Amino acid sequence: MAATKACSVLITGANRGLGLEMVKQMMEAPQPVRQLFACCRDPEGPKAENLRNLAKKHPKIITVIRLDATDPCSIKESAQRVGSLLGKEGLNMLVNNAGVLAHGTIQTTSSEDMQSAFNTNVMGPMNIIKEFLPYLQTAAKASGKPGMSCSKAAVINISSALASMALVEASYSFFPAVSYRVSKAGLNMLTMCTVEEFKKDEILFANLHPGWVRTDMGGEGGEIDAPESVEGLLRVMKSLTEKQNGTFMDYKGSVLPF
Repeated sequence: MAATKACSVLITGANRGLGLEMVKQMMEAPQPVRQLFACCRDPEGPKAENLRNLAKKHPKIITVIRLDATDPCSIKESAQRVGSLLGKEGLNMLVNNAGVLAHGTIQTTSSEDMQSAFNTNVMGPMNIIKEFLPYLQTAAKASGKPGMSCSKAAVINISSALASMALVEASYSFFPAVSYRVSKAGLNMLTMCTVEEFKKDEILFANLHPGWVRTDMGGEGGEIDAPESVEGLLRVMKSLTEKQNGTFMDYKGSVLPF
């Protein structure tokens, strides 16, 4: 089982799919994280039951936090709560996993589809990074180590190969998903901007593609299941250094074209 080596981790969209699987595997690792903030839109709702049960098994490690990526007030409140629970060592790793996917071509994609995708897939991560930045900066300073890593201070943005402009021709005919593609390409650009802005803080930023996964979002036609994807993602996270700052990689560790 791969381990991230991070002491404190925050994951958005942690109530199902890849997010929930990340929480599971981090708890099953030989050296589990010391603090895991599992965030979702409705912690008390039926879709978060599995997450609540998992938190009950690990009450000293997992804290379930309400965070709606489309609501700036919710993000601010969640950051305040997390800040009150973090120690002086700050937050080592933030995983922007929450996302939405709507199928559609240029002709069938509505303005509402595009707005929803941008609100969740681009604006959400941007606002989350801004609110949690002080805790990441604290972790970077507290580490006392040179360079960059997920054990020091890192933001992992879950992107998609569908965001790659170089790969559109190969996949568009059977999976157009215009609003998803465009918003994830925007997320990739956001990552590159954060790389430049926070390089001096020694915070690592990376875009990771989980593969086409059989989840509620990916659908039953996915090529791999969530455990395989997450195991690969955690392995890649563990390997990241300043050399991969701003990288766009898949769950196998292969570099993808922007």
